[in-house]
Amino acid sequence: MAVQKIYAGAKLRELRGRLSLTQKTFAQKLGVSLPYLNQMENNNRPVSTSVVLGLAQEFGFDVTELQSGDEARLVGDMREALADPVFTSDSPALADLRLAAANAPTLARAFLDLHAAYRQTHERLASLDEALGREDARLQPSPWEEVRDFFHYCDNYIDAVDRAAERFADQCGVGESKANAAKRVLLAQGVTVDIKPFDALRHYDPANKLLTLSTNTPEATQTFQLLLQMALLTQEPLIEATLDLARFGSPEARAIAKVGLANYFAGAALMPYGAFLQAAQDTRHDLEILATRFGASLEQVAHRLSTLQRTGAKGIPFFFVRVDQAGTITKRHSATTLQFARYGGACPLWNVHAAFETPGQFLRQLAETPDGARYFCLARDVSKSGGAFNAPMRRYAIGLGCEVRHADALVYADHMDRAAPSAYSPIGISCRICERRNCHQRSVPPIERRLRVDPNARGVLPYQVD
Repeated sequence: MAVQKIYAGAKLRELRGRLSLTQKTFAQKLGVSLPYLNQMENNNRPVSTSVVLGLAQEFGFDVTELQSGDEARLVGDMREALADPVFTSDSPALADLRLAAANAPTLARAFLDLHAAYRQTHERLASLDEALGREDARLQPSPWEEVRDFFHYCDNYIDAVDRAAERFADQCGVGESKANAAKRVLLAQGVTVDIKPFDALRHYDPANKLLTLSTNTPEATQTFQLLLQMALLTQEPLIEATLDLARFGSPEARAIAKVGLANYFAGAALMPYGAFLQAAQDTRHDLEILATRFGASLEQVAHRLSTLQRTGAKGIPFFFVRVDQAGTITKRHSATTLQFARYGGACPLWNVHAAFETPGQFLRQLAETPDGARYFCLARDVSKSGGAFNAPMRRYAIGLGCEVRHADALVYADHMDRAAPSAYSPIGISCRICERRNCHQRSVPPIERRLRVDPNARGVLPYQVD
């Protein structure tokens, strides 16, 4: 098998800037010539083995970061953005997009921000009647998407918050549940916890320091909400400092991110990094065993698995997604090269959609994307009861997966014929950028291909893709 060459110019430049070193000094410490370093920083040459060793030995750099998913994420996001019909000229070649993502990632993100701003403006104009006369009818990025991208490009791992949650877990008494530990901390803050029949999941009255939780929710949900409120009250300096570094563009985005960081703390406290990583490896990532052991829900466990990206102690790079019944992605994260559509639904050939048809069962799938990458995919429906007969039931499907080379570490992949090419289902990101010519589930033509329409012939599709 050929060894994959690593081009990581942006990472080298970022590390050198962080260390405040000149190219000359950096080259000397790595034992290479100045021209050679310059070529590597500009992706004209791959990172050599001696440089990889030098980065680890001289600077303690985690060399696995040289192959982070940032470049693949940017390429996928740019391809999807360029599939927008507003771009009438030929789309840039994939090689050009990869060069932009590798050599100018800041410029690539600026392009994505500009396209997102255009979409926001376009959507406002589509509802002009509503926007006219409103004082807030001005251009601004979507707070929700801004926060989603913040976690997305942090690999869904926030080190300072994760370690603070792990310290809390370590300080719990022997045999003490996370729920009781959280109540103890809240009591020390003067907070009274009242659990009773209640329409909402959680309500905190700061004036009376009263936290109310609903008995209509599962115990795992109650524990999670206790930890979340504890994070908001006891971890505010850490959360605010993290928000300051993120520099969100609006108060709404900052407020959403604050809740997101509190949620992150709650998940990390419920499933502390070291213990959870070890348990995941010991159980071969059996979601049900992990959920029972840590008192969490299946969705919480799957989401936590996708965050195990701590430098020096990384877990399997997973992707995690949650989809509603309309096919809309409501949560998404990928530490793999597989990326999800930023707008619209996911590929209909992906097994996460079929999970609604088989409630209570895990669905397994071997999948291949148009770039030839292969994945093991796991899907399961998740129903969230309102706690009463007349209360609405919320139904989602969650998807969890990894590159197929990691499948041996998953109990779910046992007895699957991973060697047979025919075992892999062809999936894509979105129809507009999917290059497959004969997909029977295609909803719109691929933007980068010419179409042929023959009025006298009709196949699965009403056109043929060149």
